[in-house]
Amino acid sequence: MENDGIGTLYIVATPIGNMEDITLRALRILKEVDYILCEDTRTTQNLLNKYDIKTKTMSYHAHSTEGRESAIINLLKGGKNLALVSDAGTPCISDPGVLLVSNVKKELKADAKVSPIPGASALISALSASGISSAEFVFLGFLPHKKGRETLFKEIASSKRVIVFYESTHRILKTLSSLDSHSPSSEILIAREITKQFEEFIDGTPRELLDYFDKNKVKQKGEFVVIVKPK
Repeated sequence: MENDGIGTLYIVATPIGNMEDITLRALRILKEVDYILCEDTRTTQNLLNKYDIKTKTMSYHAHSTEGRESAIINLLKGGKNLALVSDAGTPCISDPGVLLVSNVKKELKADAKVSPIPGASALISALSASGISSAEFVFLGFLPHKKGRETLFKEIASSKRVIVFYESTHRILKTLSSLDSHSPSSEILIAREITKQFEEFIDGTPRELLDYFDKNKVKQKGEFVVIVKPK
């Protein structure tokens, strides 16, 4: 990998659970770059150790300072090649990495070199196994915790398109309760722990799903992709 002029920022997708879900190209890039920018260096190090990758890591996350961002841009200006990864999946999709990419392009303008290395994505993985037509869909990322939340559920209830969003362990029941209030007859599919040992796909109305999780409290834990079918 040549370092001629401005370096390249590679956006590298990593596994969302099963560590075998990484491309050969991604492994090569992670080995060849000068630094890997990580959401959490400890999490990424587990992946690097599995594939015997010795590349140096640097942290970059939602709370990184402007100084850290400037240092990264200066590395690119100095011809260093960097890989940006998140803890899991494709960076910059509902992920703070998008801020870095945006600022790299603003700072370096036409000289910016940003290259995607495709791979695992919880969003696409969930849709692919859902059996729901995804010719058109709206992706909402993580729903807001407070401001605008109820308005958003009203919009979901009236949507003519498939709605997809991420939800956490701590809010999955609250989200299903809100869906039950605003659109009780909606058909919903939840993809839980995709590619992991306890992967499962559960579908039903909001009330049916609430009853399911009430009877199976251990399954309230995990990472969730929620798909709401249009009416």
